[in-house]
Amino acid sequence: MGAYEQVQSHIAEVNDILNAVNLLTWDSRVCMPASGASARANQLATLTGEAHRRLLDEPFVELVRAAREELGAHMTDLQRRTLDAIDEAIAYHSAVPPALVTELALLKGRANQAWLSAREADDFESYAPVLEELVQLKRQLARLTGDGRPLYDALLHEYEPGMTSERLLSLFAEIKGPILDVISNAAAESEVRTDFLSRSFDIQAQKEFALEVATKFGYRLENGRADTAPHPFEISLTPADVRITTRYDRNNLPMSLFAMWHEAGHGMYEQGAATEHIRTAMSTDLIGLYAVAGTSYSMHEAQSRLWENFVSRSATFWDNHFPELQAKFPEQLHDVNAAEFYRAVNKVQASPIRIQADEVSYHLHIMLRAELEIALLEDELTVTDLPGAWREKTRDYLGLELDGDRLGVLQDIHWAAGLFGSFPTYTLGTLMAAQLFEAAVEQKPEIRSALEHVDYVPLFDWLSENIYQHARMYSSEELLLRTSGRPLEAAPFLRYLAAKHSS
Repeated sequence: MGAYEQVQSHIAEVNDILNAVNLLTWDSRVCMPASGASARANQLATLTGEAHRRLLDEPFVELVRAAREELGAHMTDLQRRTLDAIDEAIAYHSAVPPALVTELALLKGRANQAWLSAREADDFESYAPVLEELVQLKRQLARLTGDGRPLYDALLHEYEPGMTSERLLSLFAEIKGPILDVISNAAAESEVRTDFLSRSFDIQAQKEFALEVATKFGYRLENGRADTAPHPFEISLTPADVRITTRYDRNNLPMSLFAMWHEAGHGMYEQGAATEHIRTAMSTDLIGLYAVAGTSYSMHEAQSRLWENFVSRSATFWDNHFPELQAKFPEQLHDVNAAEFYRAVNKVQASPIRIQADEVSYHLHIMLRAELEIALLEDELTVTDLPGAWREKTRDYLGLELDGDRLGVLQDIHWAAGLFGSFPTYTLGTLMAAQLFEAAVEQKPEIRSALEHVDYVPLFDWLSENIYQHARMYSSEELLLRTSGRPLEAAPFLRYLAAKHSS
């Protein structure tokens, strides 16, 4: 076995370890009894520490150098990108003491359970100490790995390589005005009827309808499963086992539907990775120590937001699927038509809950969180002051008064999972989704007519060919350039907003 093949074999083992981490994480969020939290934190810490140790094992580092020499001028693009990703990971983790990796993994395990308990009891104070510990450790990590960059930029790089807070805030500024204009215009329009959305909808029927549509999109249940979790998520254990979750509310029909289709978008990305990338650096986040085929969090969100919003919130979609939904719930929807349902699920109205927000005001939720993250990391805001700052920004951005923290600072799992710097990827991903969808229908006009005839294959095939199959081989920016000919920009999203919401 040559040096490069030995490198691949070693990375395959690292990927196996991180997939075991994913499985334990899935279990902790879906079905683990609360009493297992402490032991689970230790298990996750052990496995994550082992993955970190294996990446820095000196014989392996020497093997990577030998592989470069062995391949020389005959190195393929895939081999070069593989070795570059490994070298970057070695440099990154060499700056991080193993004790910090273990401490972070242990703390995230504790924080997840602390968040669940605090959210249930609406008790931020019980969660604040562990959150403070997380903030301190993430600051330490950013200082060690940031090469002098602003702390937030160092963390943002983990989720969207190359992105900076300066560019991020510039994109936010570009879309904020048009978003506020749409919200203002919506408030001045006649009231959109939504009363039927909160009628009593059988949960099993909700699940059946949501899954039927997800499989029509292209999510393969033979390679996945759908479960319930307090916070919807997707997680991959190789393309042959990609799991999604949603949450249900008998009196809130859209919540489970759009969450399911959002997570299915993530799932299709993971299921679509080419066979050659399985158990390689191209299906492993070697910086974040996470088994994932998507090239970045933003590009991953682009896939989920594309199916959730650009497809599922369209008038064409509800013209096609509302009769099926009405057949599931004949009593609840007997006095509703497709046009009314379409308008109801697209109603622009401020909501305190991010995952229940309309597709326009949603981005104000992301701006709010990103600004608080930056302030926390730069020590301009303390954890103790976080609930008050959250309420103030909710008032300023959304015009809402919060009653308690369950609907505010405790609503998201992300900080408990240590994902500081990840929130912006939801908006960045939406901008990417707009750019990709625009490119897809320009290059393949039959996609629009296919959507009108409930045929999702042409869109799925375009995404499979241009995005899914490549896994982590190309960066987000490279994928955008390859598909649209342009780097990331806000213009396609603004065109989408103007075209849809002006009507």
